[in-house]
Amino acid sequence: MDFLILFLFYLALVVMGLVLICVCSKTHSLKGLARGGAQIFSCVIPECLQRAMHRSLHYLFHTRNHTFIVLHLVLQGMVYTEYTWEVFGYCQELEFSLYYLLLPYLLLVVNLFSFTLTCVTNPGIITKANELLFLHVYEFDEVMFPKNVRCSTCALRKPARSKHCSVCNWCVHRFDHHCVWVNNCIGAWNIRYFLIYLLTLTASAATVAIVSTTFLIHLVVMSDLYQETYVDDLGHLHVMDTVFLIQYLFLTFPRIVFMLGFVVVLSFLLGGYLCFALYLAATNQTTNEWYRGDWAWCLRCPLVARPPSAEPQVHRNIHSHGLWSNLQEIFLPAFPCHGRKKQE
Repeated sequence: MDFLILFLFYLALVVMGLVLICVCSKTHSLKGLARGGAQIFSCVIPECLQRAMHRSLHYLFHTRNHTFIVLHLVLQGMVYTEYTWEVFGYCQELEFSLYYLLLPYLLLVVNLFSFTLTCVTNPGIITKANELLFLHVYEFDEVMFPKNVRCSTCALRKPARSKHCSVCNWCVHRFDHHCVWVNNCIGAWNIRYFLIYLLTLTASAATVAIVSTTFLIHLVVMSDLYQETYVDDLGHLHVMDTVFLIQYLFLTFPRIVFMLGFVVVLSFLLGGYLCFALYLAATNQTTNEWYRGDWAWCLRCPLVARPPSAEPQVHRNIHSHGLWSNLQEIFLPAFPCHGRKKQE
């Protein structure tokens, strides 16, 4: 049991570290921090280990592979195994509502379905056969997306809002980002599945956390643990406080308490990212456009030094046409059927 707890703990640390690496690699303001950290580690880590680490990171984040898909399914399976093995059984004994206990499984089914669709759906790959179709979908703003620009890798004309993915090695229509967790790009044709996947994943983690917390609180109230007393190492009598109560619950239900801590942290991380993704959807922006727009804002900042003759071009979001139209564009993307036939 102790080995399983330690394994889960270290696995959670690895996942959180990988998430931070993903964030650092995608956020311009943190790239300098990541480089600085790499320089510090280069002074204490042998060169052979540095090369092995670089090869591993390149394989994980710059090549298409199924590592994160397997890790995702393993973590999800471990959480639901613990929920089924202990929490579900205990809650049934305490006569919790069956609909309440089955809600995480319903969310799991929807989540796995949307996860699969996000992984296997064509995100909107631009080819020679369909590039003319995509050139007329969105208007060029002549700032972030100028006309008559060719991709230096694909040699195809770049439609507005498209981008070449260096991991997948293809240009994607309405490119949002490359997601290592689904081993696919997120583009015009699978962004709707990705949002449902992210929403149900956040909801399932939060639901498991709520059910587990309710079970522990119900247990404490029924057994009157908060009214108990304990004797410390010096022989002094103390009333049960919150810290000691948590320690007692961890010693009694170690896997449940650890799983609860993991899903609570995961709920906050996913909830924050979900809010960001919903904001982008509501304003009809992609992660790529938001990132590049942030750099355009930085150029307008008076604290940034630039040549006197430089006149920064201001980027405006010309694709937002109201909340309903923006969401309709995501869930009913332009030319999906025609584009797929052309590609085939």
